[in-house]
Amino acid sequence: MNKLKAIVKRYRLFLLFLAVNLLLLLFAPEYGAAAFKKAGSNLKEMLSILPPIFILLGLMDVWLKRETMMRLMGKGSGIKGAALAFLLGSAAAGPLYAAFPVAAIMLKKGATLFNMFLFIGAWSTTKIPLLLFEASNLGIPYTLLRLAFNLVGIVLIAFLLERSLTEEDRKAVAEQAQKN
Repeated sequence: MNKLKAIVKRYRLFLLFLAVNLLLLLFAPEYGAAAFKKAGSNLKEMLSILPPIFILLGLMDVWLKRETMMRLMGKGSGIKGAALAFLLGSAAAGPLYAAFPVAAIMLKKGATLFNMFLFIGAWSTTKIPLLLFEASNLGIPYTLLRLAFNLVGIVLIAFLLERSLTEEDRKAVAEQAQKN
């Protein structure tokens, strides 16, 4: 019985959305069917993207030594570590939800929270293919202006996020990264 409660507690949000979609299917069949179709499409997309990412993460976890990550993106890495985090995030491919497992491995290997926040920020807004698309369709001045604002914004947000965490929060994040 305790196991069932734990499962329900862990998946309560999913179960809530499932119940809402089932009610929608009952009372507004056209919307319910569309919701289930979209959910299936999203699930198919995730299942096509996540396995290769998890394979690469496994390889990264085995091949990348903790000492190397700490030297490149850990405490004391300074501007070089921040630039590397930003470059890795900008060069990455895939949706944003794929960035979080990568960031977890980075933390596990000794990257700082600041560099991890930069990585996620760069992944979400400064991907190189996106910049090329913008430059060709919206013009180079617009792309450079947006990039400049994003650079400032990402660094500012990463700084504020890191500074807003207590030492207890940082230890909890480090423990969670090591546990996973």
